Parts: sequence; C-alpha cells; structure tokens
Amino acid sequence: MTQPRFLRSARITAAGLAVGALMLTGCSATVNKSGTSSSTSDNTNAMLTIPREDMSTFDRNFNPFAPAVNPMVNQAIYEPLLVFNPAKGDTTPWLATEWKTAADGKSITFTLRDGVKWSDGKPLVADDVAYTFELQKKLKGGYEYLVGATAEGTNKVTFTFNKPWSPALYEVGQLPILPKHIWSAIADPAKDANATPVGTGPYTEVDSFQAQSYTLKKNPNYWQPEKQKIAGIKMLAMSGNDAANLASVNGDVDWSTQFIPNIEKTFISKDKEHRHYWFPPTGAMINWQLNTTKAPFNDPKVRKALSMAVDRDQVTKIGMSGYAQPADCTGLSGNYEKWKNPAVKDNCSWTKLNVDEANKVLDEAGYPKGADGKRTLKDGTPFEFKISVGASSSDWLSVANVISQNLQAVGVTAKVDSPDWASVVAGYEQGTFDSGIVWSANDPSPFKYFNNAMGSATVKPVGTKTFDNYHRFGDPKADALLQDFVAAGDEAKQKDVAYKLQEEYNDAAPLVPLFSGPEWGDYTDVHFTGWPSQDNPYATLSDRSPTTVLILTTLEPRK
Repeated sequence: MTQPRFLRSARITAAGLAVGALMLTGCSATVNKSGTSSSTSDNTNAMLTIPREDMSTFDRNFNPFAPAVNPMVNQAIYEPLLVFNPAKGDTTPWLATEWKTAADGKSITFTLRDGVKWSDGKPLVADDVAYTFELQKKLKGGYEYLVGATAEGTNKVTFTFNKPWSPALYEVGQLPILPKHIWSAIADPAKDANATPVGTGPYTEVDSFQAQSYTLKKNPNYWQPEKQKIAGIKMLAMSGNDAANLASVNGDVDWSTQFIPNIEKTFISKDKEHRHYWFPPTGAMINWQLNTTKAPFNDPKVRKALSMAVDRDQVTKIGMSGYAQPADCTGLSGNYEKWKNPAVKDNCSWTKLNVDEANKVLDEAGYPKGADGKRTLKDGTPFEFKISVGASSSDWLSVANVISQNLQAVGVTAKVDSPDWASVVAGYEQGTFDSGIVWSANDPSPFKYFNNAMGSATVKPVGTKTFDNYHRFGDPKADALLQDFVAAGDEAKQKDVAYKLQEEYNDAAPLVPLFSGPEWGDYTDVHFTGWPSQDNPYATLSDRSPTTVLILTTLEPRK
C-alpha cells in the first residue's frame, strides 16, 4: 500500500522539460498527435494515450499482487464489486448489483450482476469473489476482521466478520476480483507475471507490449459492450514528470495526472479550446509526520508549537502552486467535508500560523532559546532534525523548504534531506527517520485515516517494518473510539464517533496536517469527449483511482 502511495506522490516539477525530449522523440511517432484537425474515423481508431510518469520502463507483469503493478491492471483489467466516487460522494454498483449488511453488523452479502463474463468467456461466479479474498489474505495480509468469504450458489457471496465492522463495505467492495479458474492453477501467484491477464474489465487484451509502451484493447466478452466506445488504451513509460509534462504540452497524450506547475500557462494556453484540467480537493491529507519515538516529538506541546510555526498559505501557494487547500485541526481532507466536526473546525488554533504562541509554548515546555536565537532540547543538545522527502518530488521538496524556513522564526533548525524515495520510505517503514512529508489513507470513511494516525494496533516497534503509522503514535482514547466506529451500524452513528475522534485528534496532535492533496487530472478532448469535470463530477479525473473505470466506460471518440 505504501509504495504506490509514494509513487503517486512523486510529482516532479516541469523545470527542465527538455530532459524528457529524447524519450518523447521515441514515443511521439506512435501516439495520437493532438490537434484540431482530427477526423471521426481517426478518433474511432485512436488509442486513449496516457503517460505514466513514475515508471521509466514496463515489465510484462500484470499481476495485481506485484510490488509495482502495471498501470490499468486495477482500472481496466480487473473490476470491483462497487465503485465509490469521492467527487460526488455516491456509490455505483459494479460487479455486484446490491448488498445487505446483517443486523448485527457481522456480515455483508453481495449479489453479483447477471451476465458478467471473464475475458476468456467463462462466467463470473461467487466462487471467484470468495477465492479472491482467500488469495488476498494469504499473499498480502490485512482484513484481520474478515473470518471468510463464502459463496452461496453462483451469484451471492457472504463476508463474515469476527466482530461488527462497518467500514468493511467499501474495504471489501472495492477490491478488484480475480478469476479462480485462472489463479488457482498458478503455482506461485505472488510471483507469476500474469503476462496474459483474464479479467472482467473493459480493456483486457495486452497488445504491442514494449518496455516503453503497451496497449490494452477491448475485452471481447465485456458485460457492457455498448460502453466500450474507445478502441483501446496506450500507456507510455516516462522517467519523471519532466517527460510526462512535455508529452502533455506537445499534445502527444490525451490524459495525464502528474503535477504540472503553472498549468494555465504551460498547458492550457497552448490550446484553450480543447485543453482542460480539474483538481478537486478530494485527495488524501498530506501530513508532516514527526517520529514520536524520538524526543522532542513525543511531546504534544512541541508538535503543536511546530505546527503553529508553519505558514500553510506559503506551503500551498509556493510548494503546491496554489492547487491545494490548507489543512485544519480536524486532520480530514476535502474528501471528508461532511464528516467534519464544525465545533473543532471552527476553533482551530494549532494549525494556524501563530509564531508568538509557538515561541511561548516552546519556552514554557522547556526548550530554551539561546543568545544566538536557536533553541536547545532538554538535554542541552541543539533543537535540530531532518525533514525527509524523496528527491524526485520537487513540489514536496518546496513544501519542506518552506517549513524549514518557517521554523527559523521559532529558533528550530530543520534540514531538508532528499535522497531517493526508496531510501526515504525505508526510513519511514523502519522508524529511523526524524520527520517527513507523507501521504495518508483516503477511504470513503475517515476510519482508516484516524486508525493510522492514532490507533495503537497500527503501532510497530522501531526496526519492525510497517506500512502505516510511520510516526508510531498510539492513543488509548482513540482506540476506544475506533472500536465504537467499526461497531456503529449506520453513518449517523459513525459521524457521532468521528466527531469525537476529531476532538481527540485536536487534543493530541498526532500529526501535523498540511493540506488536502488535490486529485490531479488534465486532458485534451481533441480525440475523446465525455470527461468528468466540476460540473459533471461522475468520477475524479485520475487515471489511477477506483473511479477510473467510470471514465473508461464513458469516453467516446470525438465525432
């Protein structure tokens, strides 16, 4: 879970776009060249072309359990039971047509859609769903609350839990389903390349595979053939945002979701009639995580004082080019507006810039400022630490530099440390880091966000690898509330508990929330129409989210 999160966040600015020119020279001969003169027949045969800025090459590996899953495996090849759309807050039944939660909250039964076939022509059955979860738990773990998934006939499957677990609907409902008749015959499902995938998705047929690109063509047995209006999808491997941005600017791709600084000037202005973007604030909260196993970060007064020293307006305007919204002390991103406790949100103190109060708190907490204006810790050593961010994420590097400069006003020295992401993430996972800029969970409900921020069950000792709660913070009060949340039978009760979790979060300050991550998305409609937008938010404009399949089954060639 963690590595894709960081790959997704590895957004490199377009400074030095020429870096990718050589790569694009090789790609541009085989992609749709954007322009205003495309014909209907050209568009009917055109491939929806998408760059992948975080993969410099592709391996022919379409295994969804692989450490680095190829693009579109979980969007175009395999499908879930349902699709939650954070841009609109609604849920679309997909492979399941309906579901029912037991009165005691300890099971959910899904009814599968009639007539769904795998791309090899065999029917989707309940055994496929049950087997998928058996394999998922065996290979990847998680779902500790799930006792099992049991097929009932061919079209119903019941998930049974060891206790009431209300977030389960979306956790099990959004996992892509695999064909048992294929995967049960594979000797080593964890390592098999699954080079010729069989899925229920709209575009399953791998074609023209090369290290720099591949094409997915139509599933010949798709259950919604009327929605396969585009000829196929062409993925391009790119060695960073520089190359991907150049492809977008040159009109060599139709759709991209990497960070583009000053997008109005660099991208839109080249063709205002056809180029568009939409960055809804429905992404995950981006946090500054302080390693609470280390002093002074184990002191909540320090965490709040450092937070008050951060100018979030500078962070969002300078670091994020004005695309992001500053965080508040609920900790929740724009994906959870309806869950926010107004009493907490309207009375935030420690997430607002207040240098005088930050200095006062640090003084009173026993971190004195010397004659040189720099503070020391309680043992007399300098109040210094690192902010670790991957070298390729220049937007987040800018954020870290803003924070570093802000902290000078309270006598604290923070050095920005920027090795490659692999080294940074290793420090996070092992708990050896000081602090870092980190993506967070972004499920339909805020349960996982608070569980990863404050749940003791997610805390691992330093030296033991973990994929969440890098800051290693556990809170008994939050633990009790989290149990209340999962036992809540309806959303109204969950919201009551979520309000209390925000009160505890506001009191404990387990993290320093910075800004809501935007869901990046830009496109040209020269070849294809039907894109989601602020006025028609049927999906986010991401090419790698659960709602991507909604876009793939809505787009049509421009006539």
